[in-house]
Amino acid sequence: LFEKKSDTFRRFDRAARVIIHRAPHRNTSPLPSPNIPKFWRASNRNPAPRKMTTEKGKKQMIKPKAWNPLDSVAAQNLWKKLSTAIDEIHNKNASELSYEELYRTAYNLVLHKHGELLYSNVRDSLKKHMVKLAAMVSACPDDRLLEAISQEWKDHQIALVMIRDVLMYMDRNYVWQHGQMRVYDLGLQIFKDTVVYHEKVRGRLRGLLLRGVAEEREGRLLDQDLMRSILSMLDMVGVDASNVYEEEFETPFLAETKTFYQNESQQFISENTCPDYMKKVEARLYEESLRGAHYLHPSTVPKLNFILETELIENHSKTLIEMENSGCEHMFKEDKHNDLLRMYKLFSKVPKALEELRDAMGEFIKKSGKDLVAQQEASGNKEPNTFVQGLLNLREKFAVICKKAFLGDSKAQKKVVGAFEEFVNVDGRSARYLAHFADDLLRSGLRGMGEEEADSQLEKIILIFRYLQDKDVFENYYKIQLSKRLLSGRSASDECERSMIAKLKGECGYQFTSKLEGMFTDIKMSRDAMDQYRKAGRSKIHGIEMEVNVLTAGYWPTQTVLPCVLPDPLGSCCSAFEGHYLDKHTGRKIAWQTHMGTADLKADFEGRKHELNVTTYQMCILMLYNGADVLSLGQIRDAVTIPEQELRRHLISLCTPKHKILKKASKGKGISEDDTFSFNAEYTSKLKRVKIPMVSAKEGTAAELNDGENKFALPSNVEEDRRHLIEASIVRIMKTRKLLGHNALVAEVSRQLSSRFFPQPQLIKKRIESLIEREYLERDEADRRSYRYLA
Repeated sequence: LFEKKSDTFRRFDRAARVIIHRAPHRNTSPLPSPNIPKFWRASNRNPAPRKMTTEKGKKQMIKPKAWNPLDSVAAQNLWKKLSTAIDEIHNKNASELSYEELYRTAYNLVLHKHGELLYSNVRDSLKKHMVKLAAMVSACPDDRLLEAISQEWKDHQIALVMIRDVLMYMDRNYVWQHGQMRVYDLGLQIFKDTVVYHEKVRGRLRGLLLRGVAEEREGRLLDQDLMRSILSMLDMVGVDASNVYEEEFETPFLAETKTFYQNESQQFISENTCPDYMKKVEARLYEESLRGAHYLHPSTVPKLNFILETELIENHSKTLIEMENSGCEHMFKEDKHNDLLRMYKLFSKVPKALEELRDAMGEFIKKSGKDLVAQQEASGNKEPNTFVQGLLNLREKFAVICKKAFLGDSKAQKKVVGAFEEFVNVDGRSARYLAHFADDLLRSGLRGMGEEEADSQLEKIILIFRYLQDKDVFENYYKIQLSKRLLSGRSASDECERSMIAKLKGECGYQFTSKLEGMFTDIKMSRDAMDQYRKAGRSKIHGIEMEVNVLTAGYWPTQTVLPCVLPDPLGSCCSAFEGHYLDKHTGRKIAWQTHMGTADLKADFEGRKHELNVTTYQMCILMLYNGADVLSLGQIRDAVTIPEQELRRHLISLCTPKHKILKKASKGKGISEDDTFSFNAEYTSKLKRVKIPMVSAKEGTAAELNDGENKFALPSNVEEDRRHLIEASIVRIMKTRKLLGHNALVAEVSRQLSSRFFPQPQLIKKRIESLIEREYLERDEADRRSYRYLA
């Protein structure tokens, strides 16, 4: 309707300008048009005459009409016409009015300096009408008050648009020049002061609005169009820098909203579970969003949302998280992804609450990890694979939760990583068990799997490997297990072995896997060397076929152990191979690692023939019984020169009840100095080929059973490697920097070594002191906290 009226006025305005412009030519009005050229309005009292020339050359003077200003009486008469028209507009009789004539009348009043008269009379007329309107509205009962105000407001807006169009010239000139309020805004202000702020309307209006919202929250129907009209009125009448909407509705509305949701949330959280409460909150937030979209002012919506989020979510977030049998811990245990998603979406509205949810997830992971450790210790640390599988299941569980419930939230994923790193790196247990798990997987666990499935299983190992800080501990145990697999030929697949090394290389760099790759190279070269040896026809001597693996000392986890005394036939085989190999590779040195070998023996137990798979040490011991049936511990020790601890361990392995190849004279598990061992000719087995397993060393077994901390302490060789790595890193840094402060040096060393382990500052300090003693570094004379490199 407003647009239609405005379009009507624009058509009328153009018509009025045309008529006024033509008026002087018809002698209907002495007033100049605002659109005529400037020279027409150059002087309004004694304009200079213009000369015109006729065809006969005679000059003729044309004099313009003299200026006749309106006096006060004429102005009053013109105002009476406008006053009557304004009354008719308020009475909805505007269709019979001539807007063209009314515009010209107002125009003449302003042009003849009667703008103040016009403005003040218009203001008084509007006030007079509003007083009558206020009296009528205030007399309405409560059930009709909002409708009455809304209707009168709509009528008043229509009337103001018409009056504004008639008085537009006054708005553009007099109002602008004298800093007065435009006619339309003046009408809004008068409506506010007279109707909205009426003593019998103001309080009732506010109460009805708030009551309507309260009833709607209780489930009753509300005329939302009427509410929107009233609230829009309150917003529009605040044209004089007063925020009527905020004072009359928004402030009390927000206060009542806060009180309402405080009470409701307290009641509901005490009567329901966490999921039920969150569903209620979701419903309330949706209802309030519709309320904001239908009739609230846009500026109210953020304030309303803040109250809702504070009262419904933030103030109860901790209670919801810790709620027994339905809170976060229950949801994590039972994989309640939908409930967790609902909680995440609600808590996302409140950053503090969302951080509490992430913290709760981290604490649950830590608690679950500690439970895994406790279960492992309760089982006597005998099930490392169960521990690692538990880690994998826990990791997979929270990977799904982060994806489905937390929508891939990066901070939640970071919290998961931090929680796993905290309990995984408590001791060396996880690194050792993970290497054992990988060993079982690569020995037999991947048999029969497709390429993609096998790669998926290896990737799971890498997922836990990423959480390890002391990756060099894992490398140590993995290298030991890999050497056993390669030397015994027990690996499920060379492709899987290489794929695993490639993954480790991608995580930690080529230096981490250089020795592992070197082990594979040695095995390949050993096969080639044995092929050449066989082609030379020397691989079988005295009926003994020997296979040798030539290993690079720096790659393999070998120990410096003196070789034992081999039986004569086998000693001849070793000498033959050594001569052949050194002929092909001059400048090399061979050191036989007899403690790492194995042998297959054909044994005769009173006609029962068995093939025994034993270690080289066991073979040396058993071969002694070809010349004697009973031997003492001293005789065996002198004959084979095996280290004492290993000798006892291998003798016990041959005397176990299941594989009793030898009989020990004394009872019990220990071996006394005067013990004797005899060959057990009565040994029987259902198997043709029997593998004699090794028992753990007595001392080592006791340590594992009685001292768990020693079992998971840092291996001595790893500790030594760390010292060398730290010193190498310090020298490398100082050689580049020449002069560097202590803290900067410690930070740089930690950064360079972080891919393998996290060195303690105390350890770095010790290595710095060691390098100073060996004159690689010196303290700076000017600053004792700085170090200088010595070339």
